[in-house]
Amino acid sequence: MSVLTGKELRIVGFLCNWCSYGGADTAGTARAAQPTDLRIIRVPCSGRVNPLFVLKALMHGADGVLVSGCHPRDCHYSSGNFYARRRLEMLKDFLPIVGIDPERFEYTWVSASEGQRWKEVVTSFTDRIHRLGPAPRWADIKPRYDLPFNQPEKLLEPIRPLGCGENPSLGELKQAIRDALAAKPGADGRKLEGVLGWKRGFDAVHAEPVFMQTPEDVDELVWGPFNVHNLANFLPQYKGRKIGVVVKGCDSKGLIELLAEDLIKRDDVVIFGMGCNGTVSESRIRARLPENAVIEAARGQGATLVVSASGQDFELPMKDLAQDKCRQCVKPNALVSDRFVGRPVTEPEAPADDRSGALRFLDDLTLEERMGFWKGQMERCIRCYACRSACPMCVCRDHCVSDSRDPQWLTQDDDVLQKMFFQLIHAQHLAGRCTGCGECQRACPMGIPVFALKQQFSRMIKNVFGYAAGMDPTATPPLLTYQVEEPNIKERELS
Repeated sequence: MSVLTGKELRIVGFLCNWCSYGGADTAGTARAAQPTDLRIIRVPCSGRVNPLFVLKALMHGADGVLVSGCHPRDCHYSSGNFYARRRLEMLKDFLPIVGIDPERFEYTWVSASEGQRWKEVVTSFTDRIHRLGPAPRWADIKPRYDLPFNQPEKLLEPIRPLGCGENPSLGELKQAIRDALAAKPGADGRKLEGVLGWKRGFDAVHAEPVFMQTPEDVDELVWGPFNVHNLANFLPQYKGRKIGVVVKGCDSKGLIELLAEDLIKRDDVVIFGMGCNGTVSESRIRARLPENAVIEAARGQGATLVVSASGQDFELPMKDLAQDKCRQCVKPNALVSDRFVGRPVTEPEAPADDRSGALRFLDDLTLEERMGFWKGQMERCIRCYACRSACPMCVCRDHCVSDSRDPQWLTQDDDVLQKMFFQLIHAQHLAGRCTGCGECQRACPMGIPVFALKQQFSRMIKNVFGYAAGMDPTATPPLLTYQVEEPNIKERELS
């Protein structure tokens, strides 16, 4: 067999201590001939194998990674391999989006008594890796920097009418907030401390978050195409305090997911909801104005935004300015509210192809081209972590694994691999939890399409588990639970 006589490749194996490691030991005791490419790392349980272990190995030079544990229903810790099965299945489907051949990763089950089976498993997998050959190295890949899906002619057509005129229910919303702030303490003895909303920012095409505590604060409230910030991002900071928040459809999904994970309490939050007609991308506005133009005013006229800049008016169609998430949004109304103001916006039917422009572009590339794409994008990353700060589900940012020095997942080197691995950490931690608000990408000062990584996980989880985050406050994200019999996951057998 060529693997025993040819050049060794770098294959990493994560083996469960109780079964698969025992099976490998049994094969060794029986003097079964085995390939020597595999480097074994013993773990207490396959459930201990963080998918980031696999990603880091593959990104830092491994030609293949094998994970093996106890057979389902035979786990030493009862359910560890049930959790592992879901996470590793999602990881295998995720690898192609970053340019890694999924055939370079496999997971399977071997018991301590199956020495012969272990020999067959490791031989089969090693043969596969040798057929594939050495894995492409990031250092050898040619980067690409183009973002064709952001070109005006490539933008997806909105699936519903988008508008940017003044919402006629804004006055009603302001009054509802004033009444809530002036109300007496509730049955729990607590009074509303303030309400999160938006006010005009430093120029006419920017809005910024505001914490309204007085009637004068409420007078500053705005509602329209510039309300881009997801205010659910601020709610965990106020846990234990009674506050209000104004939400549109995508914001309410973040709020629901925070409730589902018990990161905020429903009794602590008073929710004011309205329907959304879409929000704009500031970069797309700037791209249609003269370079260094000073924006003086902006007003909406139906589906057209009129921007006054450097003494000239520019009429910009909303369909050319809208964020990508708004183009395919099927939930424009707040999904949960204590006070819904105005008439709900008509909800469109979900499109047959709900992929974003970035995902469509990536799906058409080869694996090597995808790796080159992400290499080029990560070369532009300045590691500001704005994507993390803007994400409403990144609630552990003071203890983020990317900042940890024990264990040290990342260095502070200005290196493409370090930057890319941070994005993989972010995407992996949001798998099954990302509500699709797109704040990570909107906040990126370099315009890197990092949202596509989260969308890939969301697409897979929807296909396998039929689950979408941010829809049900009583639901549990799929990767935080399991089923003994998985209807859409086949048992992995290597022989």
